[in-house]
Amino acid sequence: MSRIATVFAALKAEGRAALIPFVEAYDPSRETSLTLLHGMAANGADIIEIGMPFTDPMADGPTIQAAGRRGLLAGATLRGTLGLVEEFRRENNHTPLVLMGYLNPILSYGVAAFCADAARLGVDGLIVVDLPTEEADLLLPDASKNGLDVIRLVAPTTSDARLPLVLAGSSGFVYYVSITGITGTRTASAADLARDIPRIRAATDLPIAVGFGVRTPEQAAVVAQHADGAIVASALIETLVRENVDAVLRDVKALAEGVHGARQAA
Repeated sequence: MSRIATVFAALKAEGRAALIPFVEAYDPSRETSLTLLHGMAANGADIIEIGMPFTDPMADGPTIQAAGRRGLLAGATLRGTLGLVEEFRRENNHTPLVLMGYLNPILSYGVAAFCADAARLGVDGLIVVDLPTEEADLLLPDASKNGLDVIRLVAPTTSDARLPLVLAGSSGFVYYVSITGITGTRTASAADLARDIPRIRAATDLPIAVGFGVRTPEQAAVVAQHADGAIVASALIETLVRENVDAVLRDVKALAEGVHGARQAA
């Protein structure tokens, strides 16, 4: 069983949802990213997403775009991001790590080489935002061969007829983009989630994590009452810019408390 599947199985047995915070690699430095990875794992993160900085992040709002630019200016590369994973794994071999980014850097690296290196160094899953279902064969065979979960994005606009096609070959969990738009903007309501999550559950047995717009412990708790995980990105990056690493870890701890206690409070 993969690390991602193991975490979700354990949380399901405990009646809890997962907190999945986000770190942009090298934002604003490699050292900061590594400190955040270790600190998030120690403060309640169940799975951690690592952003792979890219020059044209079309799905990302201004906050993550700026984080990616800072990462690139600090020297981030795909190989360097994998190096962060390798170093993290020297001390933590249990917290799942998911790389999130865009297809072009993977193609430049070489898909087969990237998947082999990612798996060898300790990556558990991949979210490739601009990889359409119709071109999944660019990545899926090499990812599957190396035991990497390929996590697909589902949106409110994904039709019932298209859902099985989008989710074919996916594993780990489903990333539900709960709003139409870019990251870090408005948040889906409880009514939205109550309407949409059952529709996705009817199409898959995979856990469902909700992202794009989840910002506060209260919002994360609402997500946890309907889905299996809450993904928080832009709000944590904003805290890092406005305050510091310690403040981000404070917020991660509060988010974890909100997510982990949500179903008991419901």
